[in-house]
Amino acid sequence: MTHAIQDVVVRDIDPVDTDEIAAVLAVAMSDGPVARWLMPDATVRGACSPDYFAIFAEHAVRFGEVYATVDPIDGQLSGVALWFPLTRMIPPPHDYDRRLKEVAGAAFDRACELDAAFEAHHPVVPHHYLAFLAVRPDRQNLGIGSSMLARHHARLDRAGLPAYLESTDPRNRELYLRHGYVSRAPITLPDGPPVWPMWREPYR
Repeated sequence: MTHAIQDVVVRDIDPVDTDEIAAVLAVAMSDGPVARWLMPDATVRGACSPDYFAIFAEHAVRFGEVYATVDPIDGQLSGVALWFPLTRMIPPPHDYDRRLKEVAGAAFDRACELDAAFEAHHPVVPHHYLAFLAVRPDRQNLGIGSSMLARHHARLDRAGLPAYLESTDPRNRELYLRHGYVSRAPITLPDGPPVWPMWREPYR
């Protein structure tokens, strides 16, 4: 099913290609502040990022909702959004600790610190959780991220459900503020960058 939103096609992926989703996440996010904190070595980070994001792409396909945008020129994915409806219990990613250790290597302890910090601040009331929103660098600043947000927010507003996310970049934080999110006190990582928990009440 396809939906035209501001000249951006947002589609459900069928058949689902988790490698393609992970590739978009990796190319868009592997040089961000938190990624650099997790793995300071750019070469190691570039090699590990697709496998790291594949864990969450597969998990979203099984238990969440995946939105994707298609580049009108090359037909490839230009952006993805991974949502989890935390209105019910969702199990952790399959074999998570083992896979994370294999992927993260020397960064495993920091990855566990990141998970623990996020978990400590995560709301317990029913909501939808935006785990990742990513747009390919060559397709950024075209409204793609906003279009994907708007589509899911419209559903949340109709259902009367709030949304939650962690913003790992000041520029992305400004985007979310424009979409109705309220920023909370930042999460502090050990010797790392700030991460802003953000909450959005449904529009009524």
